Amino acid sequence: MNDLSPIQKEIAAALQQMKEKSIITEAVLAKKVRENAKIQGKNKAGICLKDLEACIEYLAVNSQLRFELHLNSANDILIKNSENVWKLLESEAKKRRQSSEKSISVLTNGDLRSKNTGGKAAKKRTDRKKMDYRDVEDE
Repeated sequence: MNDLSPIQKEIAAALQQMKEKSIITEAVLAKKVRENAKIQGKNKAGICLKDLEACIEYLAVNSQLRFELHLNSANDILIKNSENVWKLLESEAKKRRQSSEKSISVLTNGDLRSKNTGGKAAKKRTDRKKMDYRDVEDE
């Protein structure tokens, strides 16, 4: 997995874990990636087609796992387990998916980096100062 980016490694690992399923939806795969990488937030985020295609190709060459990509009418990616061939999206479906990715949130390498930096989490302001009515002097 040396030639894959960090997010692609997470996607490939999730695909390997889910190899027993005949059909994997994009939402289920994204949930597994968030779970494995311990990414907080981005619950509605999907998987970038470019990253997924790289993982499918990598797994077909190196792990003998073969998947076929399909696109449903809502531009959601369906990943089907295949016995003998691996197949990426056709050009028309690929263009349709890429144009819809402009309006959706996808998991990126930055999501993994922000998890690993150890920075402070956003803190909500809950400790508001309240004035005690007993301390107010009557005039």
